[in-house]
Amino acid sequence: MELSASITTAAKYLAAGFAMGIGSIGAAYGEGQVASHAIDGMARQPEMEDSLLRTMVIGQAITESTGIYSLIVAIMLLMVV
Repeated sequence: MELSASITTAAKYLAAGFAMGIGSIGAAYGEGQVASHAIDGMARQPEMEDSLLRTMVIGQAITESTGIYSLIVAIMLLMVV
């Protein structure tokens, strides 16, 4: 294998790893914040538990989409580039 092809392959795997790693860190932090604030709200107002739980699940799904987007970018870097 030629040296430039090896460098390109290594850069491709490194870029995919960084894309997935950075995207996962952001999604995990965001999901933790959503859950933390929802639990805090449930502790303060137990009668709002159903509404807060529903809102938390929607917030978790929206936040997780960032992680899914980073996974798609990582796969595209591995397959297309």
